[in-house]
Amino acid sequence: MTMPIPSRRVMLAGAAGAAALTALPTVQGPARAADSAAAAAQPYRWRNAFIGGTGFITGVLFHPAVRGLAYARTDIGGAYRWDDRTASWIPLTDHLGWDDWNLLGVEAMAVDPARPERLYLALGTYAQPWAGNGAVLRSTDRGATWRRSDLTVKLGANEDGRGTGERLLVDPRNSDTLWLGTRHDGLLKSTDAGATWAPSPFPAQPSATGQGITFLAAAGRVVYAGWGDGGTALLRSTTASGWEPVPGQPTGESAKVPIHAAYDARTRALYVSYANTPGPNNQTAGSVHRLDTVTGTWTDVTPEKGAFGYGGLSVDASRAGTVVVSTNNRWSAVDTLFRSTDAGRGWTSLKDTAVLDVTETPYLKWGEAQPKFGWWIQTLAIDPYDSKHIVYGTGATLYGTRDLVRWAPQIRGLEEAAVRQLISPPSGTAHLISGLGDIGVMYHEQLTASPPSGMASNPVMGSATGLAQAALAPSYVVRAGWGDHGNGSYSNDGGRTWAPFAAQPSLAGSAPGPIATSANGKTLLWSFVHWDGTKHPAHRSTDNGATWVEVPSFPKGATPVADPADPARFYAYDTVAGTLFASTDGGASFVARATGLPSGDAQFKIAAAPGRTGDLWLSAKSNGLFRSTDGGARFTKISSCWASHTLGFGRAATTGGYPAIFHTGATEGFVGVYRSDDEARTWVRINDDSHQWGWTGEAITGDPRIHGRVYLGTNGRGIQYGDPA
Repeated sequence: MTMPIPSRRVMLAGAAGAAALTALPTVQGPARAADSAAAAAQPYRWRNAFIGGTGFITGVLFHPAVRGLAYARTDIGGAYRWDDRTASWIPLTDHLGWDDWNLLGVEAMAVDPARPERLYLALGTYAQPWAGNGAVLRSTDRGATWRRSDLTVKLGANEDGRGTGERLLVDPRNSDTLWLGTRHDGLLKSTDAGATWAPSPFPAQPSATGQGITFLAAAGRVVYAGWGDGGTALLRSTTASGWEPVPGQPTGESAKVPIHAAYDARTRALYVSYANTPGPNNQTAGSVHRLDTVTGTWTDVTPEKGAFGYGGLSVDASRAGTVVVSTNNRWSAVDTLFRSTDAGRGWTSLKDTAVLDVTETPYLKWGEAQPKFGWWIQTLAIDPYDSKHIVYGTGATLYGTRDLVRWAPQIRGLEEAAVRQLISPPSGTAHLISGLGDIGVMYHEQLTASPPSGMASNPVMGSATGLAQAALAPSYVVRAGWGDHGNGSYSNDGGRTWAPFAAQPSLAGSAPGPIATSANGKTLLWSFVHWDGTKHPAHRSTDNGATWVEVPSFPKGATPVADPADPARFYAYDTVAGTLFASTDGGASFVARATGLPSGDAQFKIAAAPGRTGDLWLSAKSNGLFRSTDGGARFTKISSCWASHTLGFGRAATTGGYPAIFHTGATEGFVGVYRSDDEARTWVRINDDSHQWGWTGEAITGDPRIHGRVYLGTNGRGIQYGDPA
C-alpha cells in the first residue's frame, strides 16, 4: 500500500517539536486534571465507535504461564489486556488524564513469569525536550488497578524504534528486580518491583539523540540487551559479572541495529532480528541470526536477503526449533512472516498461502479489491499454548490465525485512531461521520460495527485535514486530506459515496488544509497549511470545485467556518492576531471584526451554533470561552469556564430550546468533558476519572437527534461516544 504523507505517525515520530505539535497540545503551564469535585457530574456510559485498530500495534506479549492471557501496546493509544472469554481487548490506561497525555504511548511492557498477576508498563510518547518525563505503572491484578512511579528520564513510544523489542524486563533471577532500557539515559534498575528506579552501570555510552537500548530479553538466567547506536550491538549480563559484548556476533549494515530477540529454551538458542535502522521507516537491509548459547556459535539464518529489514520475532514454546520472523519495509513484495520448523535452516512465507478475511474491518482494503498482508510488521507473537495461534501487528491492525492459513483482524476493543473532525448529521442513516489521522473519513451507519464501505474512497486519502456538511442541505458533504490521487472530494448522499473535485488548487497536493461549505452547499472555502506549519492563501469555488479563485482577504491558514443559517456568511479566526474575520458575500471577501482576542495558538477554535445566524463560540484554551451573538463584532467571556479546548453542539434538552453544548474544558481549573443545557451558564461533568483518554482537545460534537449523546475525539483512543447512564 502507498502511504499518503504526512502520516500521523511519520509526522509525529520525528525529532522536530514543531511537526509534533501540529497534532498534539501546545506545551504550556500545567492544568489540573479532572476531578469529581470540579462541577456537578452526571453518570455516562462510554463506548468506542467501532472501526477496529486503525493504529500501530507495537508490541504483543503472551504470558508464558497462563493460557489465554496476553497484552498489547500501542505507540500513542495505551495498553490492552486480551479477554479470551469475549475474544476482545480491554483498555488498561484510559484513566490517564489531561496532564498525562504524554503517557498514552507505551514504550514497553513486562510480565512476571512466576507471578502472573503482575504487569508493568513503561510510558512516555515522546523523548523530546518539550515532552514530559516517562513513568512506570505497576499492577498486581493484571492491570485492573495501578500504582505509578514517575521517572526522571524521557521515553519515546511514538518515535523511531518504537517497534523494537521490550525495553522493560523482570529479571529471571529475581522477580522483584526489573530492568528498563532507555533511549538517551542508559539502563535503569529497580529492586523493589518497580516502585523506585536508579541508573545502573552499562558499558555503552548513551547520547541525547540516539536510539539507546532497543530491547532486553531473558535467555534462561542470562539477560541480553540490544544496542542501537553503533558499535557493539548485543550485550549480555550473567549473575557472575556485569555487562559484556556477546562474542562473535554479526556485523555489517544488515546487522547494525538489533530489533528483537527470542529464546528457544528447548534448544537453548537465541534468535535475533536485525536491520540497518531502528524502523519502522527507512529500513533497507536486515538479517536474522541464531546464537547457540551453550557453544557460543552464531549462524546466519536469514530467510531472504533484500532491501528491507527484519522486525517481529517469536519462538514456539512447545515446539523446539520453530520460529517466526517478520520482514519490515519490504514494499514492493509486501511484508510477510517467515516460519521455520528446523531452527532456521528452511523457511516458508506465510503470506504466500494466507487467506485474509477483513469482513469485520473493511477499511483494511484501503479502497482496493483485496487487503494487503501488512506493513510495518514489527511485532508478532506465538501463543505458548497453541502453536498455530499467531498474531502480528501492522500500522493499522493486529492479524491473527488459528491454522496458519486463514487470517483475520484480532482487534475487537482496540481502537487507536487519532480523531481530527466529527460531524453528527441532522438526518439520514448515519449518526456520525469522522475525519481521522492516517485513514481518512469514515461513514458510521452503526456505531457498533466498522463502516461496511470502509474508508471514504474516490479518492482514498490518508490523514483527513477537513470535513464539512452543508447545514441547510445535509446531503452535501466535502472533505480534504492527504492523498495520491486528489486531495478534495464531495458527496451528494450525506457522505456515503464520494467524487473528486473536477479541479483543485496547486497548493492542495502539498498543503491540504481545512475546508468549509456554505449552508446551502453552493460555495466552498479551502484553506491551505503545509505539514510544517507554513500557511498559504485560501481559495474559493462556486461551481463544486471545478474552478478555484484565491481569496486574498482571508487570513492565511485559518479554519473557515460557515454560518449554519445564512449561506452568504463565513467566519475565520486569525489565531496569530487574535482577530475574528467575517464575510457577508459568500466568502468572496473578509473584513476584520472583533480584535484583541486571545492569540498565539493555532489550536484556538471557532464553532457556530446550529440554526442561528452569527452565534459564535471561541474556545481559547486556558484563556477561556468567549461568545458572540452578532456575527463576531463583539465577544463576551463566559464566566462559568476556566478553560475551553474544543466545543460542539447537540440536541436541546427541550423542544425549541438552545442546543446542548459539549466541550472539553474546565470549570474551576479542572479539565474534563462537560455539557451545558442552559447556554453555558452551568455545566455538568460527563466523563469520570476512569474515562479520560489523555488529550481530548481536537474534536467534540453532540448528536442533533439524541439529547445527551456526545461524540468525543481522542488522540489515540479512537472515537468515544457517551450516553447518559
